[in-house]
Amino acid sequence: MAKKEVVAQVKLVISAGKANPAPPVGPALGPHGINIMEFCKQFNAQTQNMGDTLVPAVLSIYNDRSFTFILKTPPASELIKKAAGVVKGSSVPNKDKVGAITAAQVEEIAKTKLPDLNTTSLESAMNTIKGTARSMGVEVRD
Repeated sequence: MAKKEVVAQVKLVISAGKANPAPPVGPALGPHGINIMEFCKQFNAQTQNMGDTLVPAVLSIYNDRSFTFILKTPPASELIKKAAGVVKGSSVPNKDKVGAITAAQVEEIAKTKLPDLNTTSLESAMNTIKGTARSMGVEVRD
C-alpha cells in the first residue's frame, strides 16, 4: 500500500462540540474536497465533554481526500479569561486592569498548555502564561 501524501494542512479554532458546515469550517475545508460533515461529526464526538471551550484543530488532508486531525489545548487567553472570570481582555492593558488570577491558577493553566508550548520547563511555561495575562490586562497575584 502506497503512503498517502499530505496535500494540505488546515488550522481551525472551533467551539468544542459545535462544529458545523457553516463558516469557518465549510469555507476552509470545501476547496480541499473532503467530507465536511464527516469532519464535523468526528470533531464533535471528540470534544463533546469539553464544555464551550475553543479548541484548535490541525487537519492533515491527503491526496485521496481522506483526512486526520489533531486537537490542541485551548488558547492561553481563553484559559486566562475563564480563570479571571472576565469576558474579554483590556483594550489598554498597561492602564486598565480587567481582572486578576493567582499564581496557583497560572501554574494550572501552564500545566494544561505545556504539551503545546515550545518549552518543557514548567517555570518557562508559567512565565509565558504570565506574559499573556499581562498583555490582556489581567494581573497575576502571588
